[in-house]
Amino acid sequence: MREYELVAGLETHVELSTKTKIFCGCTTAFGSEPNTHCCPICIGLPGTMPKLNRQAVRYAIMAGLATNCEINPIAKMDRKNYVYPDLPKAYQISQYDRPLCSNGYIQLQNGRKIRILRIHIEEDAGKLVHERGDTYVDYNRGGVPLIEIVTEPDIRSIDEAIEYVEKLQLIMRYIGVSDVKMQEGSLRCDVNISVRPKGAEQLGIRAEIKNMNSFAFMQKAMQYEFERQTDLLESGEQVVQETRRYNTDTGETEPMRGKEDAHDYRYFREPDLVTIETAPQEVEQIKAALPELPDAKFARYTEAYGLSETDANILIKYRRVAEFFDAAAKLVQTPKTVSNLIITQIFRRLSTEEQKEAFEIVVTPQTLAELIALRESGKINNNLLKSTLEQMLDTGKPVAALIDEKDLGGVDEATLREICRQVVAENPAAVQDYRGGKEAAFKALIGGVMKATRGKANALQATEILKSLL
Repeated sequence: MREYELVAGLETHVELSTKTKIFCGCTTAFGSEPNTHCCPICIGLPGTMPKLNRQAVRYAIMAGLATNCEINPIAKMDRKNYVYPDLPKAYQISQYDRPLCSNGYIQLQNGRKIRILRIHIEEDAGKLVHERGDTYVDYNRGGVPLIEIVTEPDIRSIDEAIEYVEKLQLIMRYIGVSDVKMQEGSLRCDVNISVRPKGAEQLGIRAEIKNMNSFAFMQKAMQYEFERQTDLLESGEQVVQETRRYNTDTGETEPMRGKEDAHDYRYFREPDLVTIETAPQEVEQIKAALPELPDAKFARYTEAYGLSETDANILIKYRRVAEFFDAAAKLVQTPKTVSNLIITQIFRRLSTEEQKEAFEIVVTPQTLAELIALRESGKINNNLLKSTLEQMLDTGKPVAALIDEKDLGGVDEATLREICRQVVAENPAAVQDYRGGKEAAFKALIGGVMKATRGKANALQATEILKSLL
């Protein structure tokens, strides 16, 4: 049996976080009653005139700059004609031959660059709801501004496809152009897949899987489609160029319609909208206002702060967490301590992705840095550091309200030796177990010392004293 290679390219639709729609003043708020966020413009009544949302253009330029694209100084809007119930005016306003951004890339961890052919702005369509044999249309989403990010067919595995979308999602969230919530439709992927014999240069015939809105479904759909096309080629049959959907009940892709090419949409210039001209000075201003991007943060965290790649990836995954870490790390001698406390103690209280993304905690970067400074100066030990942080997270109180002067003094050697004697006397079973070779019993004795000193004892010193007594 011949070996076959997957070749994929993605068309990713990202819903922009503007307050109003792309051509009218209707709100873009999610989750309202059907057909309550509509007006004559976004449902395409005759005689209405669209007006382009300037913020949507600005967000598209930000997305282009963050993905290494060229920003085209002249762009225009076009009509993409097709008749389907989710577009009441029978055409979509999009961009064809003069998009806003082109020739970018996103680099994967293996060093490969997934080239971005173009990023263009367009309006979203309405939503079709199928219930009990009937089809209803909700036009609330119609006219919501989108950017479509189109790659070259550079993806060679399902893992690369998932990593590309995750990186794209993270970048869009960092620059603030979209919340990219797949469960709410803010990020959707059309996956173009073809299969060819390994080592072949010519691309195979592709099928497009529409509207992937979850990583799990995307993975399953791509795997099924790769196997389906491989089976066809192995049996001497032809792959048909078509548009398919993923059926979540059967775990299979199924045909929707023949795959359209550009000429099928009869693109022509949108006559009701003016040319978009972007001055180089404006592009530079937008570029200067961009935040530090995830790849740059990753490099800084691992190189300047000495964090592991795993810890750096965890921190940069959530923009608010990274901002909190940066603010605290500047104020301490050991940024790694900040990272450890966030990833262990603080994350234990934030069980969902949404909670980590919001990162709403009562401790500020400044108060966390004050606590860590006490540890760095040797005034408190690790146990007191962690227990105090727990109290700060519970109460929101500052360090000074939870640690008094007596706590800062630690435990002198004479007092510690006496406490160790008491712990040994009060725990004969643990002493006997330890002397019988059970190392785990020693933890109970150390725990007794820490409890008696409210965590103030030096653990290494206590260990030495206990072992000398035993």
